[in-house]
Amino acid sequence: MPSEPPHTGRPAVVVDGLGKTFAVPREHVMTIKERALHPLKRVRHDTFEALNGVSFEVEQGEFFGIVGRNGSGKSTLLKCLAGIYNADAGEMYVDGRMSTFIELGVGFNPDLAARDNVIMNAIMLGLTPKQARSLVDPVIEFAELEEFVDLKLKNYSSGMHVRLAFSVMLQAQADIMLIDEVLAVGDASFQQKCYDEFNRMRDEGRTILFVTHDMGSVTRFCHRALLLERGRIVTIGDPAEVASEYLELNFGRETGETTTKGDVDERPGDRSARIVEAWIEDDTGERVVTCMQGRTYAFKAVVEFLEDVDDPAFTWIFYRSDHLEMMVATTAWRTERSGHFANGQSAVVTVSFENVFGPGRYHPSVIVAHRGRGHDVIDRWDQIFSFMVAGPYAAGGAVDVAHQIDIDRAVTPPPSTSSLQRAS
Repeated sequence: MPSEPPHTGRPAVVVDGLGKTFAVPREHVMTIKERALHPLKRVRHDTFEALNGVSFEVEQGEFFGIVGRNGSGKSTLLKCLAGIYNADAGEMYVDGRMSTFIELGVGFNPDLAARDNVIMNAIMLGLTPKQARSLVDPVIEFAELEEFVDLKLKNYSSGMHVRLAFSVMLQAQADIMLIDEVLAVGDASFQQKCYDEFNRMRDEGRTILFVTHDMGSVTRFCHRALLLERGRIVTIGDPAEVASEYLELNFGRETGETTTKGDVDERPGDRSARIVEAWIEDDTGERVVTCMQGRTYAFKAVVEFLEDVDDPAFTWIFYRSDHLEMMVATTAWRTERSGHFANGQSAVVTVSFENVFGPGRYHPSVIVAHRGRGHDVIDRWDQIFSFMVAGPYAAGGAVDVAHQIDIDRAVTPPPSTSSLQRAS
């Protein structure tokens, strides 16, 4: 978790009651001919409220995250701060020179070479022509575009545009940086290079407003974060809590439906019992289809017995989408006697655990088998349903177990007597 930003007493950015509305036409007049034939036709439009009463402050030296689903108003907010859009309501205050990294191609002339675009962009950011010319070599070097410095930008790939735009923003040394999530266009090595710069800028106390969908980056870099939904602020505060609320907003609303029956006749088993229902419950008892990392969930299946069965074994197997067997929970080794189940009885088989699976999609299977007859299958329902695991940390592992990492600086041992003798 990043350390607290310095507090100078005067915020770097203040947004007070910001509002922005767009008119969205219901139909478009595409040609001059249409306009000429129907000069009095009125084009009806709907009103889209992109921002509504948004207010917050960003301290000097704070790395401030802005998150939200598509259409929540994140990029509109940054464009209002950058002066690209005029706000319809509210006020904004910025203390310092700004540089922006919002959209590919903004501020670039595709018919000019990289060298000329660097100079032009730097002047637009408030530098003198002399200062702008001095930035050309450092910008091109960081962007790794030495071979293409005289190539017109219209011949650049999207990744090359990202390199150039991000490098200009860095080298301009602005007081406040507005960064939208266009880094996803760059390749992996350049993304890591940018993240290294984020660490450096945060440690130097630069003020950064960072729009992203990557909750890992929010918790990794940001001192605080803001969550927007439909142009309104949902919450502002600790990055981990905001990231969790963002994931809840995306996935938590999806309530789970019971999976029932399935292709009973096509499943293996002797049909002395059948699995008829399966679902997931969270810690409040609500059925869900998305499981958040670090929370406890109950996976439940209903088994109906069509004959008398003694001591059946019940098993849940959890598979990842790549068919990796992640976990097996079974009564076969933990419960010697599960009991006698008469014809017509039902049993609810529940396995509960704290979710440590890595983000992704999973497919559980449920098995009922005879314990005393070589574990002959009574019923097996493979991939009974699928569920998503969501979390702010995606380190790449199959599981995300709570852990602690310590780094102890090793003390260099004194040289041995024999090495001293050889040296003398």
